[in-house]
Amino acid sequence: MNCNDHDIRNEEVILREDNAVVLEFVIPATCDFFDGHFPQYKLLPAVAQFEVITRFSRKYFGTQRYVPNIKRIKFSAPIKPDTKIHLELTYKKDKGSVTFNMSDANVEGKVYSSGSFAVLSEISA
Repeated sequence: MNCNDHDIRNEEVILREDNAVVLEFVIPATCDFFDGHFPQYKLLPAVAQFEVITRFSRKYFGTQRYVPNIKRIKFSAPIKPDTKIHLELTYKKDKGSVTFNMSDANVEGKVYSSGSFAVLSEISA
């Protein structure tokens, strides 16, 4: 068993622009995000969803992982293991914010979470 095994290795970029990215990926049942959270009915915790969102914000927009302010966030439905996720991120650099919509890639209209949060740009060394 790997410790801290929550890498997403199967992300597919559907759309990439300077201020927007659309991704699809699966968080497998073997991911440690699911460990200990409702053992009989595994669900992806909200904090894990947000970790994934901030990770991709950093990767595609160069923002820090530190989030100084969550402006709005809503968790609408539980995410089960092996669900194909559709994630839309939009970076509003002038406002210092990222908006997101995490939904089911295979079920039209099924939203898991959405919102916006303040971000800081990475500091160059």
